[in-house]
Amino acid sequence: MVEGLRKVLTDAEERMKKTLQVAASDLASIRTGRATPALLDGIRVEYHGALYQIKELAQMSVPQARLLVLEPWDKEALEPIRKAIMNSPLGLNPVSDGKVLRIPIPPLTEERRRELIKVVNQRTEHSKVALRNIRKDALEEIRKLEKAPGVAEGMVWKAREELDKLTEKYTSELEKIRKAKEQEVLET
Repeated sequence: MVEGLRKVLTDAEERMKKTLQVAASDLASIRTGRATPALLDGIRVEYHGALYQIKELAQMSVPQARLLVLEPWDKEALEPIRKAIMNSPLGLNPVSDGKVLRIPIPPLTEERRRELIKVVNQRTEHSKVALRNIRKDALEEIRKLEKAPGVAEGMVWKAREELDKLTEKYTSELEKIRKAKEQEVLET
């Protein structure tokens, strides 16, 4: 029955890893004053009747700290990409020369920085709640296994302790990601 407890802990850790990955990706999409291809991850482009991510339609590069350059694989995709970026909530204004899109990233105002830090903190808190829910689900599974025959009280106690360590580890990792993003917002 020890493998049952191990499986609960393994499943919980996998879910926590995924939560952390999603949180990191989500925070990377928050626009700071620095150019990064991740800014455009949430934008979908309608092209030939289908929706695509920009990275599926163009090569992205960052030649300068405040400039993104997109070179579409197909030149016909240039205008749909430009329109999608213009219509996005990012407030970016791409410039086309017929071959590539240059997207200057404007510097952030102090007020916008404060708003972004609030958004970073809110999204981080949502991820912390998700981690706590994973812990709660795993504890329920451990309680069910506790009543099964052949499961020693010491094994259950150890499994709970390990679950708490996992939760603490991933919460700490999430905090590191939050602090790094907050620093990025303040410094750019």
